[in-house]
Amino acid sequence: MPDVNTLDPANLHAIFKAYDVRGTVGDQIDEPLARRIGGAFVSITGAPTVVVGHDMRPSSPGLAAAFAEGAAGAGADVVMIGLASTDQLYFASGHLGHAGAMFTASHNPAAYNGIKMCRPGAAPIGAESGLMEIRDAVATEVVGEKTGTITETDVLADYADHLLSLAPVRGRRLKVVVDAGNGMAGLTAPAVFERLGDAVELIEMYFELDGTFPNHEANPIEPANLVDLQQRVLAEQADIGLAFDGDADRCFLVDERGALVSPSTLTALIAARELAREPGATIIHNLITSRSVEQVVAELGGTPVRTRVGHSFIKATMAETDAIFGGEHSGHFYFRDFWRADSGMLAALHAMAALASTERPLSDLMAEYVRFASSGEINSTVEDQSAVLATLEREWSAASGVAIDHLDGLTVSHEDWWFNVRASNTEPLLRLNAEGSDAATMERIRDDVLNVIRSDQ
Repeated sequence: MPDVNTLDPANLHAIFKAYDVRGTVGDQIDEPLARRIGGAFVSITGAPTVVVGHDMRPSSPGLAAAFAEGAAGAGADVVMIGLASTDQLYFASGHLGHAGAMFTASHNPAAYNGIKMCRPGAAPIGAESGLMEIRDAVATEVVGEKTGTITETDVLADYADHLLSLAPVRGRRLKVVVDAGNGMAGLTAPAVFERLGDAVELIEMYFELDGTFPNHEANPIEPANLVDLQQRVLAEQADIGLAFDGDADRCFLVDERGALVSPSTLTALIAARELAREPGATIIHNLITSRSVEQVVAELGGTPVRTRVGHSFIKATMAETDAIFGGEHSGHFYFRDFWRADSGMLAALHAMAALASTERPLSDLMAEYVRFASSGEINSTVEDQSAVLATLEREWSAASGVAIDHLDGLTVSHEDWWFNVRASNTEPLLRLNAEGSDAATMERIRDDVLNVIRSDQ
């Protein structure tokens, strides 16, 4: 590989994204850069102590160690928690009261790595809350008046205990298939499930920690990566299947028939459980979750609040409204009692707890929350995104009975359907989500919008 300068401003602008740092190892991210980011992180946040975790990617331990050296060199004490899921790092940040840094590229392929950073209490750091200031501070090596200490601790047991205190699983015995995708759920799932004892029969899939992802990509939002789990659930006659992404902060469900459960449906279920615990509470949902979420929350006496896509917006709105729970259609679920952070494992425990408390199969339990037909997210490569959005708005604003808003991209709503089109933050893509009162309505709206989006392709 030719010599690279990861500190080049063009590279820094490329890898500092809206919510995290992410790029390919060697040419975009390396240990010297991680060391600089550690110093810059301490300089910008003023954190006296930083907790650092990492996933199972081959490059992660070295990058985490380099970040720790930079943070200590800037004067902060560093607490290393070693191998961890992202929600385990958030737990450590909240439980210990320290700022945090997690080395992971989540669901990205093996060549990638990255950093998710937070303030004490798992408060997010994104483009609008300090991340770009950290980027700009990387250019200058930060040297503190003293060198901080670097120590190690293990929070896995405390993490598992805390999750089970929030969503205990009691009732009938469940047969559960878990596909860890060779990601960090291979570490966290055993710690959680062993505490459930005979309440659950766990069937493991791809629990070996392997950042090369030898079986399939650890990205459960792609249907192809769920096929193995669906087949295993059917073969084992299991009650439920759980699929986690690489850093285990997202979870997707498969029911006993091998069918995928929409994250919007799981959002509605968890909202109902949280509202039973705290009647009248506020529930956050992003604007591409199913309309059924808003309906369920309102029917149960809660207050639904709609927000933009993205964890920093969800967390900020949760803080403003003291919401008890928030859900995104991408499989992220946020809990007030988990420092408003997202946890795929906690979402899974809620689903298991609801299932164990009834004799009904998961498909039947979830059916009451499935009220509309959804397209799922459809991506289209579009160079002039603004022009296409303007065309869509011009054509649809004349339609009868529609309302238009720009909370995040373009949303057009009708009594019987809605669609949202928004631009990607990092790629020349437009993302379409559509929903209708029935499949035929959804398909008509979906196809009409796609015809405009893809008219020049």
